[in-house]
Amino acid sequence: MQLKERSAPAPAPAAARGAGVLSRSFQMAGELLMTAGVIVLLFVAWQLWWTNVESDARQRGVVKNFAHDLKQDLKQDLTGAGPLESAPPSAAADDSSDGSSAGSSSGYGPAIVSPEPADGVTMGIMYVPRFGADFTRPLVQGTTPAVLDTLGIGHYPGTAMPGAVGNFAVAGHRQTHGAVLDSIDSLVPGDRIYVQIRAGYYVYVFRNSQIVFPSRTDVLLPVPAQPAATPKEGYLTMTSCNPRFGSQERFIAYSLLEWWQPASAGPPAEIASQVARVLGEG
Repeated sequence: MQLKERSAPAPAPAAARGAGVLSRSFQMAGELLMTAGVIVLLFVAWQLWWTNVESDARQRGVVKNFAHDLKQDLKQDLTGAGPLESAPPSAAADDSSDGSSAGSSSGYGPAIVSPEPADGVTMGIMYVPRFGADFTRPLVQGTTPAVLDTLGIGHYPGTAMPGAVGNFAVAGHRQTHGAVLDSIDSLVPGDRIYVQIRAGYYVYVFRNSQIVFPSRTDVLLPVPAQPAATPKEGYLTMTSCNPRFGSQERFIAYSLLEWWQPASAGPPAEIASQVARVLGEG
């Protein structure tokens, strides 16, 4: 039986070939966009979730270690050996702007002002009841990424120390790396912010807030935003990014020192249960 010779298929029209190439190009572009989208989502998840998980764990460890040192200091005080500080705190008698202490209405006299520590050193713990009953964050010297991205709330070097006349200024992230100041915009006038260092407890009362551009470094002056003014009170200035998921602006919260009490007097009543938990006594 003779096989019939089959003719070769006719070549596809040029338009059809072009359409096929274009279709494949769109498909590849779509796959690349999907891959890029997944990568972006993973990055966002890392920024907004995992960095908070890591930083929370690290900051809890910092608070625990600092609390352990505080307990040791208190034991030393009870035995008469004195606190285990690298340099002793100092109490000034006047209200000058050279780092002296602010006045006190607590009955303990002028606040003790401790020396400014080295960069990266944990200087204390901050408690803000408005931010939640369990809000306890380490207060660390410095505002570099190494501090703010891992260790908590950073103290601007060169600004006042807790209890001093002048501006005690701090910074913290709002949405990533622990989101330590995520609720900064929830403060209302009269809210108290408690700062615990080895010398004692410093109680600041929130006064007002404002939103500024990042170039407004005058908020860190001894009297915030008043270059020619001489400080006569103790200020606490907290700075964070604004809006909540951006960094185009800065959210600034201002508070005034109301009173202080030494560590030997125990914690203020409002945070006594939190302090007990931190010290492992509650």
